[in-house]
This record gives sequence, C-alpha cells and structure tokens, in this order.
Amino acid sequence: MKKFKIPGFIIMLIALTISCEDLPDPAGERSVAIVPGISNLNPGVFDVNDLENSYVRFTITLPQGTSSDKVTIIGSYNNNHADVTITELTSFPAVVTLTSAETARKMGLALTDLERGDVFNFELLITTNGRATRSTPLNIPVACVYSVNMATGSYHSFSPAYPGGWETEGDITLTGDDDDPYTIYVSGLEELDGNVEDLGPLVMHVNPVTYAVTVPKKALASSVWGVYHNIAYEGSGTFSTCDGTYSLNLLITVDEGTFGTFPFTFTRNP
Repeated sequence: MKKFKIPGFIIMLIALTISCEDLPDPAGERSVAIVPGISNLNPGVFDVNDLENSYVRFTITLPQGTSSDKVTIIGSYNNNHADVTITELTSFPAVVTLTSAETARKMGLALTDLERGDVFNFELLITTNGRATRSTPLNIPVACVYSVNMATGSYHSFSPAYPGGWETEGDITLTGDDDDPYTIYVSGLEELDGNVEDLGPLVMHVNPVTYAVTVPKKALASSVWGVYHNIAYEGSGTFSTCDGTYSLNLLITVDEGTFGTFPFTFTRNP
C-alpha cells in the first residue's frame, strides 16, 4: 500500500463533435444541403426487459429558413447497413416515436432475436428538390432502463496498482439526490486512501439518455497524508443500467499539482 504518490502535470482535452460525413453514398450525398437537428431524445434505449412495449422518442427540426420535401428515417441493425425505411416525415418539427417491436418487424427481426448490447442505427435521408442528403447515425442500444435503486447503495471501489491505477480498494456508499435521480453522491472514496473525507461527497451526473457519467471537479479531503492539500477528483465514464457498474477515469489533483488520470470501477455489493 502506497504512502504517497508523486504529482506530475497533465493536460487533457476531450472533444466530441457531431457532424455529417464527407463521403459519397449511394443512398444520398452527405455533408451538403440541409442538416436536420435531433433533440429531446428520451428514452434513448430499447428496454431489453420489456421489448414488446419499449420505444424511443425524439424531435426532428430543420434549420430556420429551410424546408424539405420529406425526411425518411432509415434503419440498420448492428451496423449491417440494411437501410430499411422505418417512416417518412413531411412536416416539421416532428415528434418521432419508434417502438422496438415495429422497428424489429420492419427489419425482419423477431424480438427474441434481440440481445442486450445490440444496437439499432437510424439515419435521416433528407430529400429537397430531388436531391438527397444523409445524416450520421443515431445509435439506439438494446439495454436496461435506468433505475436509481440500481445506481445507489453499498458499492465496492477498485483501482489497480499505482502508477497504472490509484491503488485503492474498499467499500463506498452511493446515494441519489432527492430531487434528481440522475445525480449520485459518492461517500468514502478518499477514506480508502487513509484520509479524512471532510470535503466530500463526490458528485456524479448520469446522462438520462446515454448513461454516460460526468464527474465535476470536487475536493474530498483538505489534508492528504500530511503533505498535500485539497485532493480533488474529476472525470467521466459510463454506467451500466443492467448491473449497476460504474466504469470511470478520474483525474486526481491537489493544490501542489496533478497526479494523473486513473481508472476506477464501482460495483454493487451483494
């Protein structure tokens, strides 16, 4: 078990961009003409535990001052490029509801064929004045829906040996916010390092659509091994709605410098 870790300095930049592709496509040109927007995606998964009744819903809008003859939603399954027509829209904004049962039927699939981890790929084929343009895919996974009861409770935290990990292991407690079930508080993480967690808890935000996890910078302990001050954690990761596991990469800093980014896994205790 380590007593100290030597801080270094790291600059991390994560950029996420969403755009159309500059690739020729027999089903239509990309990256030209109108690019519709997709918003208000909720729910964003097909529930593997209730596929007969599951659905996704989102809104399609066109840029202000533009128009389109129609927008065709085409679908594929696990990137098989089937490009099956799911539905066509002629007025906007349009609220779209796609059920897993109807989507599977149109793709020639039985609901019993679907498994957790499968992904449906939806694209928008936009036709304007006889010219077709095509968006990048909206990927909808077959997964479990979010439950705050699955996201909270008694957990076990593990990070592998330093320097590849932060070299801590032990039990922590996760609780949900009273007003926002997608805000999760982590208590006891810094105590695994032998420090008094007088500035916690750590806060995690679960994206209600994608279940991606963001961890804003939060100091957990004012004194660290009697040497450093105000140790803070921040980062990102994913939450598995089926088994309640959090997989995180956390940047750890103190007033004196930066230790680095380390993997953490939070798993539910039996």
